[in-house]
Amino acid sequence: MLKLFTRYASVGVINTVIHWSVFAIAYHFTGIQASSNLVAFIIAVTFSFFANAHWTFRSQATPARYMLFVAFMGLVSWLVGKLADLSDLPPLITLISFSAISLILGFVYSRYCVFRSRS
Repeated sequence: MLKLFTRYASVGVINTVIHWSVFAIAYHFTGIQASSNLVAFIIAVTFSFFANAHWTFRSQATPARYMLFVAFMGLVSWLVGKLADLSDLPPLITLISFSAISLILGFVYSRYCVFRSRS
């Protein structure tokens, strides 16, 4: 399990760089954290979904699995951004919070729901 989580976290580092970069650009133009976080997530999740399917979980990346993962984690992304907007949190806190939450929730959800073994 530790090896699996380490692989997932490695992909997550690249995902985080993508996410934070897109968030910064979107927030610069809109000033809205909820939509900036959601857009950044959708772009970054595409990379991480396929990388984790192949490298971490050694599983087939199907459209159904992609939609299952994106729908759940997209909702989490938007909720974190919405709470940040309502609480008037600084964008850096939003990014750090979402990165930590998505690492843990994303791994558990991927392992036991999206890429679970059917054997």
